[in-house]
Order: sequence, then structure tokens, then C-alpha cells
Amino acid sequence: MFFLVTRTALLTTGALAFALWAAPVAAQDLQDRPMAPPPPSETPLPTSDDQVQFSAGELEYQMDDDVVTATGDVRMYRRGDRLRADRVSWNRKTGQVVAEGNIAVTNPQGDTAFGDRIELTDSLKDGVIENMLVVLDEGGRIAARRGTRNDGGVITVEDAAYTPCAVTDTGGCPKEPSWKISAVRVVYDPDAGRIRYSGARLSLFGLPTIPLPTFSHPVGGRAASGFLFPDMRLDRVNGLQVSLPYVFKFADNRDLTITPHVFTGALPMIQGEYRALNDLGAYRIGGHAAYSRRSDDPGVVGSPATSRYDFRGYLDAAGRLQLSPAWNVSGSLRRTTDRTFLRRYDISREDRLRSTVRAERIDADSYLSITGWAVQTLRVGANQGLQPVALPEIDYRRRFEGLMGGRVEMQLNTLALTRPEGQDTQRAFASARWDLRRVTTMGQEVTFTAFARGDVYNAHDTLTTTVASYRGNEGFSTRAIGALAVDVKWPFIGTFLGGTQRVTPRVQVVASPRLANLSIPNEDARAVDLEDSNLFALNRFPGYDRFEDSTRFTYGIDYALDLPGISVETTVGQSYRLNQRPSILPDGTGLSDRFSDYVGRTTIRYRDFVSLTHRFRLDKDDFAVRRNEIDATIGTRKTYLMLGYLRLNRDIGFALEDLQDREEARVGARVQVARFWSVFGSATVDLTDRREDPLSLSDGFDPVRHRIGFAYEDDCLRLGLTWKRDYEDTGDARRGNSYLLTLAFKNLGR
Repeated sequence: MFFLVTRTALLTTGALAFALWAAPVAAQDLQDRPMAPPPPSETPLPTSDDQVQFSAGELEYQMDDDVVTATGDVRMYRRGDRLRADRVSWNRKTGQVVAEGNIAVTNPQGDTAFGDRIELTDSLKDGVIENMLVVLDEGGRIAARRGTRNDGGVITVEDAAYTPCAVTDTGGCPKEPSWKISAVRVVYDPDAGRIRYSGARLSLFGLPTIPLPTFSHPVGGRAASGFLFPDMRLDRVNGLQVSLPYVFKFADNRDLTITPHVFTGALPMIQGEYRALNDLGAYRIGGHAAYSRRSDDPGVVGSPATSRYDFRGYLDAAGRLQLSPAWNVSGSLRRTTDRTFLRRYDISREDRLRSTVRAERIDADSYLSITGWAVQTLRVGANQGLQPVALPEIDYRRRFEGLMGGRVEMQLNTLALTRPEGQDTQRAFASARWDLRRVTTMGQEVTFTAFARGDVYNAHDTLTTTVASYRGNEGFSTRAIGALAVDVKWPFIGTFLGGTQRVTPRVQVVASPRLANLSIPNEDARAVDLEDSNLFALNRFPGYDRFEDSTRFTYGIDYALDLPGISVETTVGQSYRLNQRPSILPDGTGLSDRFSDYVGRTTIRYRDFVSLTHRFRLDKDDFAVRRNEIDATIGTRKTYLMLGYLRLNRDIGFALEDLQDREEARVGARVQVARFWSVFGSATVDLTDRREDPLSLSDGFDPVRHRIGFAYEDDCLRLGLTWKRDYEDTGDARRGNSYLLTLAFKNLGR
């Protein structure tokens, strides 16, 4: 039977509110209850807030006692609130309202409260709840033996427990949650928006571990300040480290985190980060500050007589603002007081820090970028005065469609590089490129390209650049560049072994007049090397400062095979230059002679289990391996092995920083030993010896670093222990072991 009443509306409203906030129940009964939540009403709900719709097997009114009782699967609905119970009674004389037996209450947000008995006054401002479990729609749950609410709306519960973790295993059987908070007393103040615990203890896997005598956290998604869980690590240089972050929450879009780092082997360090989000974008400002002994001169590493105590720090800021649909401004600032601070405190292992500021305008057919950047070197022994400052770098591009059926892209670019103790270079150029793609009746894909560019350079202090081919002429220099190219691909496709294979021969012809490249400074085209990625490029130099002249033919073949679960792709090619004059491409790049070396790439994939990529370069004369690079991943997302190997044996006749030979091996693995448990490890080994690089200090097998550890991670907890070892000394960042303990509680405070 369905009924509509007015006075009883108070029952559902108050019971729902009180049940969902008085939440915690019978010490630690966090398991699901046997009753089901009340389903949505099958009929339209009343529109008046003073009315409630309910159904029951029987409705009884005791005239003498003035008590209204509903029994038999009582269901009540008011707006989005729903209540289900075996029995609901209202004593009109005393004002007592009681719901009993298999109670389930659901609010509009989807949270459901279960209990045995709810008792309220008819004013609904105070009352008592017993044996209550609240299952939050976000996944958390709160239980308590008994709870009360006073006239001010403050709710107090006893023998309470909270967890966001699963309480059943994959088979649906009850299990202890990964972590929970148990407390003698819990107080919820709706005005403050916080839950406060007294006599609380945090339990891991059912074992009490961490006492939390005055612990509290926010509820309802409100912004709040407070401590985060600490971070612990142990290393040789700084000893035992304990970090305890504290968050100052100014608003939902602004916060400040202050983290003191305390060490047993060094003076404390302070870390801070401010974050903000507004209508235009987001930005953050972070930094570290310490007072410690420093020694970044390789001649005095570890020498107490010359190292000294000093202020040391690091500033790291970044942001991006979207000023309009087309315009945005972004920037980053990264500076440190010395070259070993980041490595000593394991903040970063980069060997240079780059700071930038950029304004961009992007639309469908054009792009404008105005950029400035500066570099701070962290390489011990390097001269900071030789690091460039770029201000400004301006790049403008515009695309036009339809010229003779092709596409034209125009570019204007200017760059000014300044060095306090080195060469200064300014550059400006204008270029235009036209591409026309056609497919013949026989299936060949033909692309015609025309390219023209004019350059103006101005260089000063060129003699400070040690490599003569990088200097260019002192003062102003000009250069005109032109190139014509035809690229032909002819794919052949057919079936093979139940799959599809594709064979694509490719030929490219590029013609360009001789250029006075060496009269132009080389700032951005130094690390040139023939690879599969640039084999068919119009200019195989990176950057703009060098352009490959003369006439050349490039030929190769692409092959692809697609079978059920397996795919194979491979590319191999070579180029031939017509003239015999010396090339500006250095020896060892694979491009210095008329015939280039052979280059290629092969990629093999087997479902989502195996991915293997092999890149190579073979000497054109004796087929010696000049580049051998392997990257492989084997396994699933949970258990996998990653292998990497690189050997560069360019046979370079002179030392050139940008083209040094290297040999390196990398390995990483993760093995899931149980549903939530895994072990992992990684290592990097320098295999370079003096035969490959006369300047190398490696003996041919020199470990750089390794990392080994285990981890536990489920829906609400992340726990891990990592052992890391570094094998290199850099100033006061010394080789040795370090240990990191990770403990993160997910969803805490929801």
C-alpha cells in the first residue's frame, strides 16, 4: 500500500541525515549487511517537501497510546532520499520516532546506511543510532556501535572504524581491509566539515601499527589543511631521512605544501610548493633550501680542507595561461645554487637545467612562437659562461592550400644566442616549401617538393668556439638555399600465411646547389647521424644551421607483415651522392662518402606480450656494425622484462663531443608474485672502454646505478621498499646505497 503523509516527512528527512553522518558502527563490523538498499520508487514522488511517500504491509494506529506503526517491509521516499526497514513507529505523545530491523537508508548522492535501530525525537535535532554501517558511494565505509547527535548538529559516535578498502576478496568472502582507522570516539562537526578521532589507531592488514591520538580529516570534498603521511629513506651521504609534509589549503584551487626533511647525517632541509588554478590556467612554484657542506670541484672532491658549509637550494616553477582560444603563455624556471645539490639529495639526476618563457598563437593555418630560454649546466668542470641564453627566438609559420594543387608552408625565424664567455650568434631566415602529392594510375605515390630559404647570420668572438667547423665567419654572413626533390613510393600488397604483407620500394632524388655551409655558425645542427628516421629527409642535419647540399639519390624498401596477433615492420636503405668533393658531414656519421652506410629498423610485435625494436647502421665498405640499438619489452602490464642495448662504433678519427662512441646496457623487470605483491628491479651498465672512447674512464663493464625493491598496491594502499645503489661520485654526491620506504593511503579524508 502507498501512502502520502505530511508529519511523517520529518521521519525520513531526519533519519537519513542523521544515519549518514552518525555513520560509524559496532566496533569494526565493516562487512556488508544482508539486506538490500531500498530501490527507487515505482511511482512518481510528491513534489512537496512536507510530504513523504511510503508503503508497508500494515499500518496500525493505537488510539490510547497515540502511536502510528508501519510494519512489513516499510519503504519511504522523499525527493532523492529512500528508507527501508521492518518497522517504523511514531509516538505522537512523546515525539519519539523509531525505525527498527534491517534498516537501509540511501541519500541522493548514493551513500547507503545500514543499521538495527534509529531513535529520534520528533524535532529530529537529537537522537541515538545503534549498530550502524554506512557504505559511501565513493567506496569508503564507516561503522560504529553507538552514536548521538546534539541540538547543534554535532555528531558523536563510539567504538568507530573507517576504511575505504575492499572488505571482500575476489570470491566474495569477507576479508580484513588493507587499512582502517579504529577510534574510541569520533566527532563530526558539520560547520567545520571535519571528522575528528580520539584514541585512534591506524591498522595495516589487521595489525595495529600507528597511533593517531588527535587525528582528523575533512569530509564532503571541502578544502582543509593538515599533515600528509611521512616519507622515509636511508642513504650513505645524508643518513636516515624523515620527511613530514604539511598542506595549507587556502581554497579548492590554491594550496601550499611545506615539507621539512630531517637527516641524521646532515642539517635539515626545507621544501615548499605552492599551486594554484584559475580561469586562465595553472601554475606552481616550488623549491628546496638547505645549509650543508658543498664540494663541486673535481679536484677537491671529498676534501674537508677546501669544502665548506653554505646555503644551497633549488627553485622549480612552471605555469601555463590560456589567454584566448588562440593565444597562450607558458614558462618554467629551474635554477640551483650549485651543481651537485640535486644529485646529493636525490631530487634530480639531470645534467642541465633549462628555464623558458614562451608566448604562442595557434590557429588552423598559422603558428607563432616567441620564446626565450637559458641553460644552467650541472656538469662538474663545465664552464657556465659557455652556456647560451636565447632571447628572443621567434618562429612564425603559415600554411596555404591549393597552389597548383599542392600545399605551401612559409616560415620566418630569428634567434639570438648570447654567451657571457663564448661566441654570440644571431640568425634570421625566411623560407617557403611547396609539396604536391599525386597517386598514379599504377599505384605509385609521387611527391614533388620545392624549397627555398634565405639566411642572415651575425657572429662575434668565434675563436672562443674550440671546434673550427662550428665557428663560422666573424661578423655578418648570408646564405641562399634551394632544393628540389621527387619522392616515389610504390606499394605492393597481398596475402601471406593467412595475413597481409606490404612491400614498398622507395626512391628519392634531392638536388641542391653547393652551399658555403662552413661560413655559417653551427649552433643547432651538431649531433648529426644517419638513422632510419632521417634517411629520406630533405635535410638530414638536425636544426637549421647546416643544410645538406649537392645531388643525391636515396633508395630503400619498407616491408610490413600483419598476421593474427603478430606484426612485423622493417625498413632498410642507403643514399648516393653524385659529386666527389669533400662533404661537410663529419667522418663517422655514415654520410661523409659518396655512398652512405646502410641503415634500417625492424619492429616486431606479438599481441600485447612482445615488442622488439632493432635499429642498425652497417659500414658500406666492410659491413662493420656502426650502430646497434635494441629495445625490447616482454610480458604483460603486471609482469614484464625490459631490455635495452646501445653501441655506437662510428670509427671517428678525431674527438668530437657531439659524436662520441658509447656502449650501454639497460635492464628492468617487474614480477607480480601475488595479486597485489610484486618485485621489481632495474640497472644501467656502462660498457664503454678506452678503445671506443679514449676519454672514457670506464673499464668496459662499469655499473652506473641499480634499483631493486618490492611493492604492494591495491585499491586503497601503496606500500614499497626500494634499495638503490649509485656507483659514481660527483662532488659531495657520493656513491653508495640508499633505501626508500613508500607508504601511501589512498582516499584518506573523503
